[in-house]
Amino acid sequence: LPQLGSHLPTRLQQQPWSLLYCTARDGFSLRTLYRCTGQLSSPALLLIRDTEAQAFGAFSTSPIHVSNGFYGTGETFLFSFSPELKVFRWTGRNSFFLKGDVDLLMLGGGSGKFGLWLDGDLHHGGSCPCETFDNESLSLQEEFCVRDLEVWGLA
Repeated sequence: LPQLGSHLPTRLQQQPWSLLYCTARDGFSLRTLYRCTGQLSSPALLLIRDTEAQAFGAFSTSPIHVSNGFYGTGETFLFSFSPELKVFRWTGRNSFFLKGDVDLLMLGGGSGKFGLWLDGDLHHGGSCPCETFDNESLSLQEEFCVRDLEVWGLA
């Protein structure tokens, strides 16, 4: 969180963050993640560590929730620590920020590829370059296995 602070919108940089969801505490379930994060209207910070020890994630000014279509704002971004922090901001090419359904969470998109996606049991995910963020793959492999996942929100 300290490394990401300067990349957050200025109005959020000094705000206190609290852990809303954690696989170690809450188990591996996208439905549980939605239940833990959906009641709040605060921004969300998604942090993932995969089984290859890569750390990456996403920031959204909108809470993570089930949706019929894509939602979010241009302040949404993807990031990776490999090994230094890289931040991938909105390109303006499309508005495919986030989309959540019961079996899949998607962030970024274009040409059938997602910047980051997670399956319903939160054990598997993937990352590809996408038009929304013009990002590199966040993980070493196009598909990855999740070791730890956390969602932080404003306290």
